[in-house]
Amino acid sequence: MQSAKKTAVITGAGTGIGRATALALLADGWAVFLAGRRADALDAAVAEAGANREHAHAVVTDVGDPEAVSALFAQVAQRYGHLNMLFNNAGQNAPGVPFEDLGFAQWQAVVNTNLNGSFLCAQAAFRMMKSQTPIGGRIINNGSISAHAPRPDSAPYTATKHAISGLTRTLSLDGRKYHIAACQVDVGNAMTGLAERMAKGVKQADGSIKAEPMINVTDVAKSVLFMANQPLDVNIYHLMVMATDMPYAGRG
Repeated sequence: MQSAKKTAVITGAGTGIGRATALALLADGWAVFLAGRRADALDAAVAEAGANREHAHAVVTDVGDPEAVSALFAQVAQRYGHLNMLFNNAGQNAPGVPFEDLGFAQWQAVVNTNLNGSFLCAQAAFRMMKSQTPIGGRIINNGSISAHAPRPDSAPYTATKHAISGLTRTLSLDGRKYHIAACQVDVGNAMTGLAERMAKGVKQADGSIKAEPMINVTDVAKSVLFMANQPLDVNIYHLMVMATDMPYAGRG
C-alpha cells in the first residue's frame, strides 16, 4: 500500500476536462485513478502523463453501474488506503431535439450518467472519506453553466445539471461532521468533444444559430487543481469558469 501520495478519482477521465484535470493533478504530484468507459482513451491519457504515469491508474468504469463504482473505489482503498478528492466529471448529452420528441431512453441515458453516476461515486467517496484516518476529503462536482441557465432543446442535460447543484449543497451540509468539503465547478464552453459543436454554431434562445467562443480544457483543469489543493477547512464552494464572451448572461 502506498499511503504518502494525495489520491484522486476522476470520472470521465479519458477525454476532455477529465483528461486535462488528471494530467494536471499527476503533474502536481497526485496519484490519480482515471475512470471511464473506454480503455483505449484511458490508456492514451495515462501515456500522455509521461514520467508521471507511474501514479496514474486507468480503471474502466461505467459510473451508472453500482458494482463497477464499488470496484473502482475498492482499488483506491487497496492501493493507497485513503482518498483525498473525487472529481465527478463524467457526463453525456442527448440530441438537441424538441422536448416533445425526446425519447425516454435518451432521457434515461443522460440521467444515468450525469446524476445517478454522480450519486454513486459521491456516495462511495463519502463512505471512504468518513471512515479513513485522518477523516475527510473533497468532492468536486462538474455542474456546467447549464446548472444555471438552459440552452434550447436541452431538458435532460439541464435537468441533471440543476440536480447536481442540489447534490453538491446537500453533500456540503452532510459532510461537515466528517471534514468532507463538497463544491462545484461550472464550466462554460470548454473545447471538448461534447462541446466542440458550439464553436461551429449552436442554437441560441431566439432560435438563431451562432458560433460561440471557447476556452481550452487546460484552463479548466487549473481551476479544478486550485480547488483540490485547498486545505479542508477552506472550501471554494462554487467556481464558474467560462469563455469571457460566451452569451451566458444573455441566455433566455
